[in-house]
Amino acid sequence: MRRRPKKQVNTNHERWLVSYADFITLLLAFFVVLYSSTQMDSRKIAQVSAAIHGAFQELGVFAGSPDQEHQGGLPSGGIPGLKPGGGVTAVDVNRLRRELENALGEEIAKHEIQMRSTPEGLVVSLSEVGFFNSGEATLIEDGKSTLARIAHVLNEKGFQIRVEGHTDNVPIHNPHFKSNWELSTARATEVVSLLVEQYGFDPQQISAAGFSEYHPVASNGTDDGRKANRRVDLIVVSHNYHPGSDADNGAVAR
Repeated sequence: MRRRPKKQVNTNHERWLVSYADFITLLLAFFVVLYSSTQMDSRKIAQVSAAIHGAFQELGVFAGSPDQEHQGGLPSGGIPGLKPGGGVTAVDVNRLRRELENALGEEIAKHEIQMRSTPEGLVVSLSEVGFFNSGEATLIEDGKSTLARIAHVLNEKGFQIRVEGHTDNVPIHNPHFKSNWELSTARATEVVSLLVEQYGFDPQQISAAGFSEYHPVASNGTDDGRKANRRVDLIVVSHNYHPGSDADNGAVAR
């Protein structure tokens, strides 16, 4: 019997290209995933860095110009109190407080001036005693002398200042003022006018607000408490402040 000839099978010597192509495709996908992960991490790091930097700026730690912030550096010399690029100056509260205590030791000893630190900045409280006659908004001569020393310390640093007038809860009605609102606002405006006109403060860096009896620092149930509430506060703002945002309950003059 005659055998059938075997069919000749053609061998494909290029099948390795299929495996090679699969390997290259997988390798490309691997590097694409690595690259994508790297880019995502960079964006996250940048976002975290920006958030931390913004938080420190709000606290008054950094006060550099936009170029300095972009470069991640502090202002030249790192000295707070120098006004960079027309912006709000960072406040070194402890250092500023020491300077004011040296300039106002006598008034502080007589309790005519008190100072306290708040999240917003340093508050310098001018008591009615030593600065104003009862029911009046004109600064007395001794008060002007004291204000001049305060102005010398504050103005040379270019700080942003908000001046707030406060009263006790005893109603007032005299030929000059019909209410404590008017009295508190007039006293704050009087101080602002003197700071701008006589001591050269930048009008764009200072504002006035009247709060009447509604922001007391002590109880109005005692004579000492009412005495403490009759005051004008100079607030050295340690971060960007937009007039009206923190004085919604006050009569604001600018």
